[in-house]
Amino acid sequence: MTDNFSTLFFLGRPFSPLYSAVMKARETLYRKGLKRCYHLSVPIISVGNLTMGGTGKTPMIAHLASQLSKKGFRPAIISRGYGGAAGNKVNVVSDGKTLFLDAAAAGDEPCFLAKALPGIPVLTGIVRVLPCRHAIDQLGCNILLLDDGFQHLSVHRDLDLVLFSGSKLAGNSRVFPGGDLREPVSALKRCHGFILTGITETNRNRCIQFSELLQQRFPQKPVFFSSYQPVGTTELGSDKIDTLSSLPTSLYGFSGIAQPELFRKSLEENNLSLSGFMALKDHQPYNPLLLKKINNQAAKSGASALITTEKDLIKLQKSSFQLPCFALKMEVRPEPSFEAFINEKVAGFNTD
Repeated sequence: MTDNFSTLFFLGRPFSPLYSAVMKARETLYRKGLKRCYHLSVPIISVGNLTMGGTGKTPMIAHLASQLSKKGFRPAIISRGYGGAAGNKVNVVSDGKTLFLDAAAAGDEPCFLAKALPGIPVLTGIVRVLPCRHAIDQLGCNILLLDDGFQHLSVHRDLDLVLFSGSKLAGNSRVFPGGDLREPVSALKRCHGFILTGITETNRNRCIQFSELLQQRFPQKPVFFSSYQPVGTTELGSDKIDTLSSLPTSLYGFSGIAQPELFRKSLEENNLSLSGFMALKDHQPYNPLLLKKINNQAAKSGASALITTEKDLIKLQKSSFQLPCFALKMEVRPEPSFEAFINEKVAGFNTD
């Protein structure tokens, strides 16, 4: 946790009960039908958080969409499009054939998903029932994935998955603004299962203890583990995928994701030699001043190349560096019991 967040949470602690009460009241309004929840004609799978910050929703969404497509479904991904400039009620990032919006318009995560998943439509919109309907009525999709959908209660979901980062878990377990939680822990009664992401040998014991706490509190809801596996690299300006061993020996890393220190650890755990690293804020926009700073720091460090995340690389498509710039390609590797759980759930979905 950064000093800024520590200070915010300390000062905000007295207001946590008020925010918690507001979120409980909002949930009650939906549960009692006083606020409308739309039931759509196709199954909906939500992937979301209880905590603020990154938990690995984007790679998990990509994994589920790919698996559903292989099973013969016609999935679409629906996102709010955080950080994107596109302001239409329905923004088609990709119809599965053509990429229509770049990261500046769509947001970095929807654009990354659209590029990484050819054949799978990606749509954004603040009122998510509208892109949901467009995906069903205009694109012929028969199952939808809600990206960051746990708090988006206006769309009924058939499967609600909540992710926790294996490195962060529930943070300080207090509700915002006194802590990391978007809602009280009691909100987890809504979901159907938990996934602890980014499991490593370093955090495994803590994650096992946390999973036991979840199972004690919510005994009917399964808890699954998932890790990340590097599968190669890609260079800025190229779609070619190379092996990690093909990378230059001295790399300067940078990243603007929710937990950039986890990316740095991934690089080090895969024996990639770093001459330096720049941690940026989540959804960091890349302007000429920042690009110059990265170039200068990399040069001072003696690096022979740059390395970042795939989500960052999406935002850098129109940028140039003095050194080659690569992205580390990562894949989600859930445990087999999670795959069996998903297979069981989707087998019961009616997609006719």
